[in-house]
This record gives sequence, structure tokens and C-alpha cells, in this order.
Amino acid sequence: MEGFTIRPMFANSRLPLLISSQRGGSCDLAQWVREHRAFIDEKLLTHGALLLRGFPVFTVEAFDDFAAAISPQSVDYVYRSTPRTAVGKKVFTATEYPAAQEIPLHNECAYQLTWPLKLAFCCITPATEQGETPLADMRRVTAAISAETLERYSTRNVRYVRHYMPFIDIPWQTVFQTDDREVVKQFCADHDLTCEWLSSDTLRTTQVCQGVAHHPVTGERVLFNQAHLFHVSSLGAATAKSIIQTFGADRLPRNSFYGDGEPLQQQDLDAVRSAFQREAIQFPWQRGDVLLLDNMQVAHGRRPFRGPRKVLAALFENHCPTARATRKPASASAERAKEEWSVSA
Repeated sequence: MEGFTIRPMFANSRLPLLISSQRGGSCDLAQWVREHRAFIDEKLLTHGALLLRGFPVFTVEAFDDFAAAISPQSVDYVYRSTPRTAVGKKVFTATEYPAAQEIPLHNECAYQLTWPLKLAFCCITPATEQGETPLADMRRVTAAISAETLERYSTRNVRYVRHYMPFIDIPWQTVFQTDDREVVKQFCADHDLTCEWLSSDTLRTTQVCQGVAHHPVTGERVLFNQAHLFHVSSLGAATAKSIIQTFGADRLPRNSFYGDGEPLQQQDLDAVRSAFQREAIQFPWQRGDVLLLDNMQVAHGRRPFRGPRKVLAALFENHCPTARATRKPASASAERAKEEWSVSA
């Protein structure tokens, strides 16, 4: 493709594929996407992540235009697990956790029964120090986990229990994007969530979700949950002990279990965290970078940072596994990618 450099960023990894414009910032990314959708879809399926660099995506509006070009099926952040702010028609701020905190690698919305198949990030302002968005190839992460651990997640699933209390974590009004308790009740009924008011200001929700999932196009089976993030042990031993003493083991702001309610084995949590750590790759953000991810193929996180970092996010194409049989057959390019995965796995 004339005027572009297209190559894997890392010699030992299929992701991300770097697509760098050499046109000095004169190429409109949204228009380029509309003209090259088949190319983008094929490369995203093959590589799992595309880093689009050298395009003039320096504003919320420019990223919004890109989001509209990528897919008309944008996804809102309802039933949130982290604080975000809507800043455009289709885009939000990335998770607004304090700069000193690290966000572990995860697949977006893997703690739900439905999730976006694609997500995108845009770097408006890179951090002065660090602030990378690490990635991990879920094919390699899954392969790094023992068959026994994977089977437990597959057959037993994962139960997520959350307690919403004043001034702790994020409030239920933010999570469900409403102040109306009846709307929350209906949302939970519609999404197989149980909800219970334990007091006038304490809400408990419980949901059993998948531990592993199959990619709707390639059919590949991958680890797909957020047990390692929700489990109290993710806070570290000292903080976990303190928070249990404060709230009680049965009223933690968030925690995870096997689907039958039994405690997760520490070895399973350790195996997942270790696999993510081993497979993590990262690169420094540049102003205007856009990162497009296949959410089931690639996990992402956030490193701590210094300076006024501003990264935006957008979600696309909600996927409901129970509706799999109604989906259209894979395209020829998708079938080729599926064959490539089978050969390399």
C-alpha cells in the first residue's frame, strides 16, 4: 500500500500490526478506514491488534469520526466496573483510576454475559513517563495455562459478587447509569443478574458468567473472564486482609468465585496472572496513535504514569454467545485467518 509502512511491531509476536502513514499527517483516518474496511477486518482478525500511527487524530471529534467509520454498532458502558466519562458521541475516557495504580491485563467486559468484539483507544496526550497500554495475545495466554485450570474455568464458570455502598468503589448510579432503582431492577432481570438491597444504601448484585469462550469467527477457545481482577487477592495480601476486616468477607465491594459459589483456587488465579505477566508486550504511546483490538484475541491493561495522560476509548459490536447460531457465515478472509490459526496453534 503506497504511502504506508505495514509491519509487525515486534519480531516475536503477531501483534500489534503497525500501519504507519508516511503522508505527513494529511491522511484522514476515518476516510481511510471507510476505503479500506476489508483490509482492516482481515488484518485485525489475523493479528488481533492494529496500531494506526501517523494520522492526525488529535481531538475527540477526530476519534469520534474514526469510531463511526469502524462500526455503526457502538456499545455504551452500562454495568460498569470502572469510572469513565463520556466525551463524544461514541467515545469515553479510558479508566480514570489514579495515575499511580496499574490496571492488570484483561479482556473488556469479560465479567458480563455479553461483551464488545472490538475496542479502540486513542492517545490524545501521552504521559510524561510510562502510561503504556500493555497487550497480551489470548491465544498464548490460554496455551500457557494448564489444562486442569482451564477446565475448571470452563466447566464451573465464574461468579461475580459486587456490593455497592456509599463512598466505596463506584456507586450503583454510575455502574448502571441511572438514579432509578426500578431501572436497575429491570436491567438485572434482563441480563441474568440477581440484585438485592441489603439496606437502604447497600446493593448486592451477583452474576454467573463464562470462564472460557469461543471466538465467533475463528472458533478458537480462549480464557475469557475477569476472576483475577475481581478477586479480593488482586489487591495484595495486606490490603485484602484490611478490606475483609472492614467490610466482612460476605460484603466486599467486589469478589469472584467459581460459578457454584465455592472459593476460587489460588493456583488458578496465580496461573492466570502469571500467564498475563509472561505474555505482556508494550510500546510507548505517541500523540495521535489509534489502537484497534479484537477483544477476544487480545487483552489490555494500563501501566502507572506521570504527567497529563489522556487516552480515549470506544467499544463496538456487542456479542451474545447464545445468539451464535444466528450469525452469518465467516467471510473468505475470516476462513483464511481461521486456517492460519489452526496451523500455528
